[in-house]
Amino acid sequence: MKNIKNKNDYFGRDLEAMSTARNYPKWIISEFKPYIGQHVAEVGAGSGNITALLTEHVEKLVAFEPSENMFPLLKKRFGKVDKITAINNYFGNEYLNFKECFDSLLYVNVLEHIKDDRQEIDFVYKALKPGGYLLVFVPALPFLYGEFDKNVGHYRRYTKKSIIRLVQNSGFKIARLKYFDFAGIIPWYITFVLLKSPMTNLNVGLYDKIVVPVARRIEKFLTPPIGKNLLLVLQKSN
Repeated sequence: MKNIKNKNDYFGRDLEAMSTARNYPKWIISEFKPYIGQHVAEVGAGSGNITALLTEHVEKLVAFEPSENMFPLLKKRFGKVDKITAINNYFGNEYLNFKECFDSLLYVNVLEHIKDDRQEIDFVYKALKPGGYLLVFVPALPFLYGEFDKNVGHYRRYTKKSIIRLVQNSGFKIARLKYFDFAGIIPWYITFVLLKSPMTNLNVGLYDKIVVPVARRIEKFLTPPIGKNLLLVLQKSN
């Protein structure tokens, strides 16, 4: 697939360490909760950490995971759950089978892996029901791009301006756009840009247990001017 780096391990390597986080994915889903419908798709489901949280809110969930190392884990975990259908393919190869099918689609740490992200937005538009939502969580701030991003196949880190340019004339309207995780900027810059350290269970786990609960409480009341990530909600026109 020419649009995606490292097809066989796409989404895979970073998720091994990120899977130790518990508070961070719950924080993300809490922000998206008002826009999650009953028939939902998750693109780049990995081993299913976000999938598990979504099952609490939906009637039907289609989980797309193309990587050869992650999909067996996803299938083993949810293969017997009636409300979940796991598909071992790229969403871009399958979207025509789901025309105006979903209330919402989620891309959590996925869009940055896709070279032609605008084409992906167009695929989603066709698969959403009128009035449906595209929920996107991506890495932000290009100066934080380092060896880690390169090694796991990130084409870019976003800014609010680049997101706005991306979705112009797409048929979507921006329902919500905010920076997320202000506290993570300096630790990320030091650990992954300056020191070029790998992501490990230890550094992920410590940040998740110590920093995330505090940051979540603060950002509930104070929207940060910048952040390590961007959270985007787009709504398809009726």
